[in-house]
Amino acid sequence: MKTRKKLLYNLALIGAIVILANIASTGLFYRLDFTQDNRYTLSKATKNILRNLKEPVTVTAFFSKDLPPNVAKNRQDFKEMLEEYNAISRGNVVFEFINPSEKPEYEQKAVQKGIQPFLINVREKDQLTQKKAYMGAVIQYGNKEEILPFIPVGGAMEYSLSKAIKKISLENKQTIAFLQGHGEPGRYEMPQLMEEIEVLYNVDFITLNDTVNNLLKYNTLAIVSPRDSFPQTHLEQIRQFLEKGGKLIAAIDRVDGDFQQVRGFPVNTGLESLLESYGIKVENAFLIDAQCANVTVQQQSGFFRMQTQVMFPYLPIITNFNSHPIVSGLESVVLQFASPLNFIGDTTQVVYTPLMVSSANANTHPSTTYFDVQRRWTKNDFPRKSIVAGALIESKNSAKPFKMVVFGDGNFAVNGSEQKAQQQQPDNINLFANALDYLSDDTGLILLRTKSITDRPLENIEDGKKAFLKYLNFLLPILLILFYGIYRLQRRKIMRIKRMQKNFVD
Repeated sequence: MKTRKKLLYNLALIGAIVILANIASTGLFYRLDFTQDNRYTLSKATKNILRNLKEPVTVTAFFSKDLPPNVAKNRQDFKEMLEEYNAISRGNVVFEFINPSEKPEYEQKAVQKGIQPFLINVREKDQLTQKKAYMGAVIQYGNKEEILPFIPVGGAMEYSLSKAIKKISLENKQTIAFLQGHGEPGRYEMPQLMEEIEVLYNVDFITLNDTVNNLLKYNTLAIVSPRDSFPQTHLEQIRQFLEKGGKLIAAIDRVDGDFQQVRGFPVNTGLESLLESYGIKVENAFLIDAQCANVTVQQQSGFFRMQTQVMFPYLPIITNFNSHPIVSGLESVVLQFASPLNFIGDTTQVVYTPLMVSSANANTHPSTTYFDVQRRWTKNDFPRKSIVAGALIESKNSAKPFKMVVFGDGNFAVNGSEQKAQQQQPDNINLFANALDYLSDDTGLILLRTKSITDRPLENIEDGKKAFLKYLNFLLPILLILFYGIYRLQRRKIMRIKRMQKNFVD
């Protein structure tokens, strides 16, 4: 009887603890994350955005059900992320999941919101069929609305969702200026960059007024790939802007190339002399690198003309980045006719931080040159290493608290116009946007933009290591079960021996 009462007491105690734990954990969400890139850990930027929400955010997720496991996992990841958003925002993020395939009106609503279906291959009854699937969301904040037509996988999921919430909850956007009037590209020539930065900023494209310094109303100025000379009055206005605490991004070309004439030539605008006065010199030379992009050339083979890919060191691919928020998470940036940077300033006055450097096989080349696309480059052509291609300068003088980011290539984030337009790779855009965020934004989205799952394709693993991983995945579970079985067998054997002994008490 006493034992029964004790059992009931223990059960009641456990039930009370479970109930209290559930009540206490309401609004809490926690999970362990052992991934190398912390893909399941929300960033500080996201947490700041969620904690500063003044109104509830409603997320309506349109996700199909009964999808293949690799696709269905994205739905589960998104649901768990929303649960964590809800907990951190203290209930200000509410969500619901709708299966568009369940009712025609649900599907019609998804399509009206701009969420289009995509086709996936599904095996049913030993037959491969195509199935229509939805995987998007609508985010609402007050009377504002943002559409995510497709929910990306991995770290990009958090960035897409947090960026959308930040965009519709931001009350006052900061305005940044892009300089015009010296041959710089216009807004329509940088659509990728504009799409990325207009989430957080209003962007003005301005020309300088010769009588009034209209730069002084901005905090950040971007100068991208100028081609014409700067009048002295314009250089002086930029200097005044910096000395009043302004922040500058200067992506300039000291060299350029013409593929039609197959030659390189120098570019002089006068802006380089202004940068030198602040301690950074953009060399009048090409940065060449053995780690580079290829170009297509036509070669004659008998009666046939073939197109061949050949290395072109004048298009360096940068993969070496400093430990700094501007370049955090970047994997590769492709430059086009870049120049090296040298620091010639006073370290007692400014802090100089190289952001990205060439590979261990690099060199410089004169600005006036002929491009020999048939040349066979050797290792001896690249005796130098870690040549700086982008840098940050920050003033130590509180009276002149300027900051500037300088890149030795003006076109890495420019798409171009008409027939010459080309898609830039994401990290080119991320680099410029990160520099703007570092100078202008304090929300921390700079670190979230490039948070993603590191790509580790099996093709790049050696055959021996690939075979080892294969057999390890196959044999390890079996070995663990065998070891556990042996352990249980030994334990039971020991217990049997003990029970056979005199005075044994269980």
